[in-house]
Amino acid sequence: MLKPMARVDSEARSAINHGVYSASRVLARLAGVTVFGLRCTGRENIPASGPVLVCSNHQSTFDPVLVGLCSDRRMNYLARESLFRIPGFRRLIAYYDAIPIDREGTGLAGIKETLRRLKRGEMVLIFPEGSRTWDGELAPLKPGCLTLARRANAAILPVGIDGAFDVLPRHRTWPRVAKIAIDLGAPILPTEAAALNDEALLAELAQRMEACHRRARTLRGAAAALSSAPESCEVAPQDGVTRHAFAQ
Repeated sequence: MLKPMARVDSEARSAINHGVYSASRVLARLAGVTVFGLRCTGRENIPASGPVLVCSNHQSTFDPVLVGLCSDRRMNYLARESLFRIPGFRRLIAYYDAIPIDREGTGLAGIKETLRRLKRGEMVLIFPEGSRTWDGELAPLKPGCLTLARRANAAILPVGIDGAFDVLPRHRTWPRVAKIAIDLGAPILPTEAAALNDEALLAELAQRMEACHRRARTLRGAAAALSSAPESCEVAPQDGVTRHAFAQ
């Protein structure tokens, strides 16, 4: 039986915790750019404040970290309850704001904790497909994410990842090196969501996530072309990880 997680309020996180989180993000960004040529566009679409339900396609076990690297705001994410049973790993992922939830997403405790963090004005990352893709493409979305967004009056931020499937698809044990790109789309604001029924809202979210995935795929292709060009290393100002060119 999994013991309940202690509540962690954003105001109660220590200065050390904030410092470790920020340092980890910087180091992980450097690793992502260096190893996987990580590129991200659309960071300007992240709401500066307020609750945000981040909805991304799911290509690999690296996805929570990859999406988190694209945001300067701290991000919570859902993790399979079974991961919290691994000795030592429970403390690690809880430290980085993971919320345990069962595979079908029906665990009441996990849903309550997700809502609590959203209502506190935080960002929570979920994967509406429910599980990792088998072919790298976006699968049909499950409607449960809409209830979370409506109840928390949260903006819905669509995200598309491409390349993570080539790095670590669900049928592989060890990762490979491949280019990864991420695109963050325009958010669906609570006022927009309120004007749509669940069927229409889910269709709108799926359409935006598909568009994000296409843009990420295009960006990844551009990155691959750039890597084959003569040495180049440019960092667009104000973008951080957003538009890193790289050399191999």
